[in-house]
Formats: sequence, C-alpha cells, structure tokens
Amino acid sequence: MGKGQLLIIGGGLAGCEAAWQAARRGVTVTLYEMKPKRFSEAHHSHFLGELVCSNSLKSDALESAPGLLKEEMRRLDSLILWAAQRSRVPAGSALAVDREEFARLITQALETRDEVQIIREEVISIPGQGVVIIATGPLTSESMASAIMELTQRRHLYFYDAISPIVTAESIDFGIAFKGSRYGKGGDDYVNCPMNKEEYYRFVNAIKEGQKVPLRGFEEAMPFEGCLPIEDLAERGDDTLAFGPMKPVGLIDPRTGRQPFAVVQLRQENREGTLYNMVGFQTKLRYHEQERVFRLIPGLQRAEFVRFGSLHRNTFIDAPRLLSQTLQLRSDPRIFFAGQITGVEGYVESAAMGLLAGVNAARYLNGQKIVPPPGTTALGALVGHITNLYAKDYQPMSINFGLFPPLQRKGPKKQKKRRLVERALKDLETWKEAIG
Repeated sequence: MGKGQLLIIGGGLAGCEAAWQAARRGVTVTLYEMKPKRFSEAHHSHFLGELVCSNSLKSDALESAPGLLKEEMRRLDSLILWAAQRSRVPAGSALAVDREEFARLITQALETRDEVQIIREEVISIPGQGVVIIATGPLTSESMASAIMELTQRRHLYFYDAISPIVTAESIDFGIAFKGSRYGKGGDDYVNCPMNKEEYYRFVNAIKEGQKVPLRGFEEAMPFEGCLPIEDLAERGDDTLAFGPMKPVGLIDPRTGRQPFAVVQLRQENREGTLYNMVGFQTKLRYHEQERVFRLIPGLQRAEFVRFGSLHRNTFIDAPRLLSQTLQLRSDPRIFFAGQITGVEGYVESAAMGLLAGVNAARYLNGQKIVPPPGTTALGALVGHITNLYAKDYQPMSINFGLFPPLQRKGPKKQKKRRLVERALKDLETWKEAIG
C-alpha cells in the first residue's frame, strides 16, 4: 500500500466518507473539522457527519435512482451507508436514521482508524502544497468561501435550503392524527394530520400572512426546487400545497372513512419514536410564527417544538467549468472537491462524491491512474451532471434516472428502471475490478 498523506477539510458526510475510503487504501489522512470550536448557523452537534435537515436518506428501493446509488455505495464499503443501516428508524421504503446515533457511529469509526487523525480546528485558507480534498459543504464558512473564490477565480453560486420543524410524539393528538402510509406502502411509519377544506384554506392563508425572516440586503434567494419553503409554495397558489407535500391521495381518515382534503405527514425522527419531523415543511417563518401557524394543523394544536424550521445559505461551485471527471480542480490537480459544494443535492449524493474523491485522491497519491466510474452507474451519472459543460446555468441536482444514458436496446417501459439498474450494477462490478 502507498504511504501518501491527504488533507481533508470538512467533517460532514463527504469529508468523512472520503477519509474512510482513502484510509482503506493505505493513505494517511488528516481530517479538519471546525466543530465544536465553531458552529455554522445550522449545526449543533460536536459529532462528525451531522445531519442538519431531514433525517431521511430518501428511497432505499433498488429500482429507484436513490436506492441504486445506495446499493453502489454499499458495494464499495461506504462508511455512511454502514452507519445508516445501524441507526435506521422506520420510514416505509425510505432509509431514515436516528441522527445522533448515525453521527456517533461515523465519528467513532474514524476515531478508531490508525490512518486517520482528526483535528478540531477551522481551516481558513487552502494549503499551497500537498493533496487536498475540499469538503466544506453547503455551509462553507465565509473565510473558506473567500479562499475558494480566490482559488477558482470565479464567483460562487448559491441557493437557500430550509429545515423542517421537529415535534415531540407525546404532544401529537392521536385522537385526530392517525398512522399510515400512502396506499398502505410502508405500513404505519408516518403520522398523518388530516384537514378538511375549511381547515386547509385557513392554514394556507395563515402561512401566507406569517412573518418571515428577511434576507440580508446583499443576498439573493435561489432556492433548490426540491427544498422550497412551504410559504414559497403557498404563494404559487392556494391549492399548491394540497397537490404537493400535503397531498392526501392513498390515505383514509379512520374517523370518517374518507380521504381528507389535505394532510400533513410526520416522519419518525429517532429510534425511540419520541420525535417526529414535519415532512416537506421547510420554512423561513419566524419561530413564533411557526408555533402559531403550525398549531392550526389538526392534531398539532398542542405541539411541542424541539426544533423550529430555519433558512440557511447553501454554497456550491460552478463545477462544470472548474472540475474534471476525477473531481480534481482543472487548474490544480492536487486539489479535489467533494460533497454538496460540487453541486449535487442530497445527503447520499454528497457522501457519494466524498467516496469518489477519497478513492481518486488515494490513487493519485499512490501513483495509480484515476478511473472515473462509468456514466451508466449512479455514481457516474452524478459525475456526468457536475462536469456537464453544456449546462449554461448550473444548478444542484439529486440523483435521478434522467441523468443516465439511454438504454441501447428498446424494451417495455415498465422494465426500463429494472434494466437501468441491472446495467448499472454490472458496469459497477467491472469498474471495481479496474480500481482494485
């Protein structure tokens, strides 16, 4: 094995996964994380790998793009997927975790590896020598953002991500709320708060009238479409929420025997089932307004909020112009980027880029050729997105089958996803043999 040394800046999902993959390949890793000496506006835990938004890692179904990405990472011995499996909580077909246990497992796994040294200090400049992975994430500090901007000589792009509130299970009125998943898929993993027509429109009006946290004058809001705050959705039309996160299809209220007009779903947040996350309820309402407005929801009249929603800036680079398919900076190949700062969107997608950066940096240090994953795999499809030079206005993207190259042979539409998955996993195994 090689004797290279690697510096990783950032102890989020991408940085941790990169450290794990590089260490497994004989590389000595120094991982810098600024917590607990300094926290971003959304971080609170001293653990590495902290989840700051939802506790869901999205679908685990193999014939979904997120599920395929997870399977590819499992086959590459992903630390993040290992920790997720061991901290899993019920969430139907989704992979959701107890966030504290999840982060604790990641931290412990890296702390016990001889190849990894963890230094709890903020890095405010990019080292001028050595191999570096920048994995500072969407909440990159101002000093590091300035350093990256100077390094790339390009202005940063950014968008806003919003965090959903969390309530205690014991404060939910189960005389009104009921458990169940849409169309019965996933059993009773979700708590549903049903609304009739009058309750729904009163709630929508309250959202639109609620006081919001103002943006700073020099900031421009560019929300990621999949994480739009509920008040932004409500402004698009009174019925938008009922056809979005509050759609009632496939749910029957046991009190009436009928489908509600709208429904607010809550997902189990921790293993003990004492906390529930309001699904799709990202918001930038002021805290006191959240308490007032969300208690209009039937079943949440006496809700105890252990975390309110909040808005924070997510930063990402113009990756198509800056990075090669190996995740190396075109102007300085000793520097790799990983995670959400590259322009992927989502926990697993961020960790996936960390996995590739760790593998690629290790091969670079060990004097081996870097081999990008085939574009037919989920990993390769993400790399294809972030290095797509045809993208004039580059925007973050979650994994989806639209990023995959088309199948060469035509076949029944209903078999398309299965065939894409089969092709991806076959090509992944070939790539694994190539990288050893």
